[in-house]
Amino acid sequence: MQKIKNFYIKTFGCQMNVYDSQKIADIFIKMGYKPSISQFSADIILINTCHIREKAKQKLYSELGKIYKIKKKRILKNKTTFIVVAGCVAQAEGNEIFNRAQFVDLVVGSQSIQKIPQLIKKQILNIKKNKIQENLLNLDFTPKAKFDNLPKTKIFNQISSYLTIQEGCDKFCKFCVVPYTRGPEYSRPVIDIIKEAKNLIIKGTKEIIVLGQNVNAYHGKGLNKKEYNLGQLIYELGNIRGLERIRYMTAHPKDMHDDLYKAHRDVKQLMPFLHLPVQSGSNKILKAMNRNYTREEYIKIIEKIKYYKPNMAFSSDFIVGYPGETNNDFVDTLNLIDLVQYSQSFSFIYSPRPGTPAYGLKNNIKDSIKRKRLQILQEKLKFYQEKFNGNFLKKSLPILFTNFIKKEKYQSLGYSPYMQLVRIEKTKNLKGKIRSLKIKKAFYKSLEASNIF
Repeated sequence: MQKIKNFYIKTFGCQMNVYDSQKIADIFIKMGYKPSISQFSADIILINTCHIREKAKQKLYSELGKIYKIKKKRILKNKTTFIVVAGCVAQAEGNEIFNRAQFVDLVVGSQSIQKIPQLIKKQILNIKKNKIQENLLNLDFTPKAKFDNLPKTKIFNQISSYLTIQEGCDKFCKFCVVPYTRGPEYSRPVIDIIKEAKNLIIKGTKEIIVLGQNVNAYHGKGLNKKEYNLGQLIYELGNIRGLERIRYMTAHPKDMHDDLYKAHRDVKQLMPFLHLPVQSGSNKILKAMNRNYTREEYIKIIEKIKYYKPNMAFSSDFIVGYPGETNNDFVDTLNLIDLVQYSQSFSFIYSPRPGTPAYGLKNNIKDSIKRKRLQILQEKLKFYQEKFNGNFLKKSLPILFTNFIKKEKYQSLGYSPYMQLVRIEKTKNLKGKIRSLKIKKAFYKSLEASNIF
């Protein structure tokens, strides 16, 4: 077989998958491999999968079908191609992936990516000895071992970088697969997070977005063996020289706490924007989902954050058409939106996920009704997003520029403190810079700033 030289990673799903893919790239680079710009020239093709949304499996097998054609063409040129499936679908499907796609070489769960080197070395040995695939599946839930064995970042990072501080979930919302694909909650030690944050800053990062399935359930150990919560960790991150901005996601309403509220008041790098999924505005549906809070408790959380940080903006997730949702339940959700006036949002029709408690629930809501409700909800959310963005016309905002591209014209792209995408046309490269600029145009999903400095 030819020498393995390079790799290609395709990522589906959430920000935590993006982070994991970056770490997998670091693993490959430590093994001596280089990133490839194309699947066609890659000796290793890895798909990092997501299992949250409907048709996740179909996406995987569709992608594998395309990659199989690439592998066959490379075989004709006497080139070996390793196909690796990682992430949450790998965790959920396991051996079924081998059964449906026998050309796959490795299947690695979301908590076992640190074992990729030994699995690849074993596969190489199998090929040299003309052995059939064996023992090339690893689905262990080993988050501590995962993070303890991940290498330092090797490649140049983005201006805004993700940093996973917490994995897994103990909430067991009835619609969610995360506890079954990411395992129980695990929080990384404070010192490891600070070290990684400093390493990212050395490599050019100006903004860090700390990640977790329930990021505000963080409870990692500090240097003094004391347990830190997310608020206390943010105070520590705020002391790092060169770190201009801090964000966190995804928070759970049940895990908001006083130290976190105070961090929004005290830590100047912590941005005044919070993604706080509510899912529904109906107490009946929230109870059916096992969310463990009421709409009244959620509203109190919003009010308390605003007490500490009056200029806070909020985004949320909404599920429409959950089994048992009546029109009155839906109206409760619309009323909650009117009350909070979210600046951004994500909304979906409920899709049953195999393996979750809600999967077997009867859902007598007609598809036409669910689609209509989603349309009404999204129109209301769009109204408030446009209203929020419009409030900044002719006002100045500090923009952290993260990219410089050329389409029809040169554009510098960046983000406001409120996570609004901002662009400037006909401009010089501002990547990595923070500039306070006047907003001249406001759109539904973005802003345009004046290029007068």
